[in-house]
Amino acid sequence: LKVRVVRSSPPSSQFKATFQESYQVYKRYQMVIHKDPPDKPTINQVRLVPVSFEDPQFKSSFSQSASLFAKYQMAIHKDTPADCGEHEFTRFLCDSPLEAEDVPNGPECGYGSFHQQYWLDGKIIAVGVIDILPYCVSSVYLYYDPDYSFLSLGVYSALR
Repeated sequence: LKVRVVRSSPPSSQFKATFQESYQVYKRYQMVIHKDPPDKPTINQVRLVPVSFEDPQFKSSFSQSASLFAKYQMAIHKDTPADCGEHEFTRFLCDSPLEAEDVPNGPECGYGSFHQQYWLDGKIIAVGVIDILPYCVSSVYLYYDPDYSFLSLGVYSALR
């Protein structure tokens, strides 16, 4: 048995060279040990969208995100439809005191509030509301389609 410590952040050349192989081991482990289905969301199915009504991706997915939020709140938290309409969704998960900021040495996406959207077969099945700050990422809230609870999307999101 040989064990290597490979820098993942920033990604070293060893990390980049072994990423796919490591991912396949991880995926097989998740399927065998945790009984994850083979179609569990992958990195290619996750979109990071700035929380801004000026952003085209945010605007085009707003209704779908708001509907998913309502479905989640009513199924998981037993909210009434009046408790989770678009106004409540906007107030709770879209209005943010953070200002979007792009700085030369910062992350490519910039700093601010984001919706990390998990897509499967052309529809959003989960949204992680996160704040990306200079020294941390803060998970604000996660909601998901209860029909996909078997995918353990909260755990996946936390690990991601």
